[in-house]
Amino acid sequence: MRFTKSIPNMLTLGNLYCGFLSIGFAANGHFKNAAILIIIGMMLDSMDGRLARVLKADSTLGKELDSLADIVTFGIAPSFLIYYTYFYQFGLLGLAVAGLFPLFGAFRLARFNISTNKTSQKYFIGVPITAAGGILALLSLFGYLIPNIIITVIFTMLCFLMVSRIRIPSLKEVPLPKYGTIVTIFLGCLLYLIYKGTYGKFPYLIYIAAPTYIIYLLNLLVKRIKNS
Repeated sequence: MRFTKSIPNMLTLGNLYCGFLSIGFAANGHFKNAAILIIIGMMLDSMDGRLARVLKADSTLGKELDSLADIVTFGIAPSFLIYYTYFYQFGLLGLAVAGLFPLFGAFRLARFNISTNKTSQKYFIGVPITAAGGILALLSLFGYLIPNIIITVIFTMLCFLMVSRIRIPSLKEVPLPKYGTIVTIFLGCLLYLIYKGTYGKFPYLIYIAAPTYIIYLLNLLVKRIKNS
C-alpha cells in the first residue's frame, strides 16, 4: 500500500529528472533529445495528479514537489534550450534574457499555489508554465522553419502571458488529461521525430514513454465514455 501511495510522487520525480537530463543534453548539443525530454516530462506531469486522486494519495508534499519539478522541467530546462539554440548568439545578454523565463514561471507557480480559486474547471489565470515550456520545446524542434525574430517575440509573449490575468481555457472538459490537447499535439511531433530517425540517438526512453502514455490516454478516454 505504501508503494502504491508513492507512485504519483515517483512520476513527479521522473518529471524533474527529465528536466535535469534535458539541460544536460542541451549543454552537449543534443537539442532534439533535450526537447523530447521536456515533452516526456509533460506526459509525466499530466499523469501524477490524476493518479494521486485515483489512488487517494493526495498530499501537501506531492503538491509542493510538483511545483518544484515544474520549475525545473518547464522553466529552467526550456530556457537553457532556447539559449543554446537561439540566444547564444547574443552572448551574456542572450543568457540574461533566457533566464527571465523561469523567473516569470516561478512567479506564476507561486501565485497559483496561494490562489483561493483553483477549482475553476473552465480556465486558468495566465498561461500554465507546463504549456509555455512545452511550446518552447516545440519551437526548438521546428524552429528552423521560423525566423529568429518570431521565436524571440513568442518567447517574450509567453513570459508575460504566464504572469498575466488573461483567462486561458483549461481544456479540463476535454476527455483527455490536464493540457490534453496540447500534449496530444506534442505526441504527434514526437512520433514525427521518431520517424525522422531519432532512433539510435535516443533509442529506449522514447519507445517506452510514448506507448505507455498513449495507452494511458486511451484508458482514460474509455472510462470517461463509459461514465458519460
